[in-house]
Amino acid sequence: MEKDLSQVRNIGISAHIDSGKTTLTERILYYTDRIHTIHDVKGKDGVGATMDSMELERERGITIASAATYCEWRDHQVNIIDTPGHVDFTIEVERSLRVLDGAILVLCSVGGVQSQSITVDMQMKRYKVPCIAFINKCDRSGANPFRVIQQLKDKLGHNAVAMQMPIGLEADLEGVVDLVTMQAVYFDGENGEVMRTEEIPDALRDEAESLREKLIDAASMYSDDLMEAALEGEVTPELLTEALRIGTLERDITPVFMGSAYKNKGVQPLLDAVTNLLPCPADVENQALDMNADEAPVILSSDAGKSPVALAFKLEDGQYGQLTYIRVYQGSISKADTIVNARTGKKVKVGRLARMHADQMEDIDSISAGYIGALFGIDCASGDTFTDRNSRLSMTSMYVPEPVISLAIAPRDNKSQNNMSKALNRFTKEDPTFQTYVNQETGDTIISGMGELHLEVYIERMRREYGADVETGMPRVAYRETITQKAEFNYTHKKQTGGAGQFGRVAGYMEPAEGDEFEFVNKVTGGSIPTQFIAACEKGFKGCLAKGPKMEFPVTGIRIVIDDGASHAVDSSEMAFQAAARGAFLEGYARAKAVIHEPIMKVVVESPTEFQGAVMGSLNQRRGIILGSQDEVTMCVIESQVPLSEMFGYSTVLRSATQGKAQFTMEFNAYRQVPQSIAEDLLKKAQEGKKNVA
Repeated sequence: MEKDLSQVRNIGISAHIDSGKTTLTERILYYTDRIHTIHDVKGKDGVGATMDSMELERERGITIASAATYCEWRDHQVNIIDTPGHVDFTIEVERSLRVLDGAILVLCSVGGVQSQSITVDMQMKRYKVPCIAFINKCDRSGANPFRVIQQLKDKLGHNAVAMQMPIGLEADLEGVVDLVTMQAVYFDGENGEVMRTEEIPDALRDEAESLREKLIDAASMYSDDLMEAALEGEVTPELLTEALRIGTLERDITPVFMGSAYKNKGVQPLLDAVTNLLPCPADVENQALDMNADEAPVILSSDAGKSPVALAFKLEDGQYGQLTYIRVYQGSISKADTIVNARTGKKVKVGRLARMHADQMEDIDSISAGYIGALFGIDCASGDTFTDRNSRLSMTSMYVPEPVISLAIAPRDNKSQNNMSKALNRFTKEDPTFQTYVNQETGDTIISGMGELHLEVYIERMRREYGADVETGMPRVAYRETITQKAEFNYTHKKQTGGAGQFGRVAGYMEPAEGDEFEFVNKVTGGSIPTQFIAACEKGFKGCLAKGPKMEFPVTGIRIVIDDGASHAVDSSEMAFQAAARGAFLEGYARAKAVIHEPIMKVVVESPTEFQGAVMGSLNQRRGIILGSQDEVTMCVIESQVPLSEMFGYSTVLRSATQGKAQFTMEFNAYRQVPQSIAEDLLKKAQEGKKNVA
């Protein structure tokens, strides 16, 4: 791992679903001699791509967890993280971009800039990650890389410049024209491993020269030498590359490359671009917060001699215990070192260090600044910072989006109950967007995540990895009951058995109260209920609130006033008055016209303006009330109130209606009365449930 830092690159490969990220990584590993045979993502040979090491990934042909690897290209060491494309696994992209210095944004030459491309671009902006773009699938029918470059400018606001132009398109794709060296590049051999350069075909020369002029114009903004050379007509490839590198590092230029990873065309020039244009660890300024100096920012240095600072960005439960992926920003971490977790203050001894190649690992002695590696058997959380005893520096944590969808899960038997608990503990530790809790009112175990696919994958992993057989269902809505009119009660509780009996009479009225509170008012005069039994009456009434008589939902918003009663010198007791209060409650409640209330959520949807009508329609269908909308440049924000019972599965509906470009947040607003038709349905379901139990 001891290499000149200027020859190290930490890159991520990010894109929309099915743009070819994993296929591109597979080709990179093949051309850098890390693997010796190429396997396809949905391979007929049953092997699957190297980076998709999980059985579920190979079955579905998708990437679920980001995977790290490393390779060497032209004396440079390249650490690569292949990330998922589905929005459900967005945290994998988020935490990868948090620790990477540069990225390749892969785009489909037919689909262009798609919804997840926009999300990934926002994540790159958040962490100021310089990127180069690769327009993949130029062999597909309908391929148009220059339309995609225009979309990069219009939709993402990138100053995108073509570094290449294709020689032929669709089925006729033969190679690319390199606009920096002005040569035609062809890829020969069984797997495109032999690069051959020739003169540019005459038919393409004029277009190539025109595109090169645009490239020089864009790059000359970053180099006076290049501007002078351009005026004199003596632009060298070295001058042009140097200027492009400055523009790329400042995120002012996005160089665009083209090819087809599946057809083995254009991958080697992309690797050259990674080494020539993307930053090395020393080019990127990283900050930590000094916890001893009121969180003052400290700029970290890549010097291996300084105090170590490393960020744990991903956890995995491997066969040897917890595997913690770390990126070292300063100093170095070696075997047998004692490091300190900045969050907990706990000291940890480093046992085993490894470098990852998908699910395989290679033992190493130390990890220096600028490198990515893994620690074994260290208990920590995702986002923890490791330092030594001399400093208390902490890296800023990554952005974690809120879960948008929930499911209720229940184990089928006792064995599954224990295994389910183990699985939930592990998954919530590994993935901050996967959350679980027990609903106190309904008793359901609820799991929440970023989408239906996200939860589906975790349920499948519970079955496979833990043998936990679980049933899933919609979470139950926390309905409430309340009364709508004043009702009087006058109840006498009498019970006579051998010896002392029970006697107590409670009279008064109940009425609706403001808000969700329960109020108890004592207006008894003349000692008709002795003072020592008043508390027992209140306790009796309170005991009835947990399960309402109408549908066994909690009762809220009720005010109970007692103003009369009677007692017996021998037979009255606290127990007798509690029973009298319960009877009085049932008597009054039956006359008070009880209704059911449901939770109403405040739902805010952010959507591109073109889908405003579709979004409002989807909210109206769910009994939503639109409160208003604000138009911004290309986005609109729609505020509404929607019943929680109508919001299950909404994330999927919203994504379908807006091509995956909209997102929403939801928070509790208030309780409101359920419409009569829905109340009748609830009553019917409750009665059926009681019959089934009976």
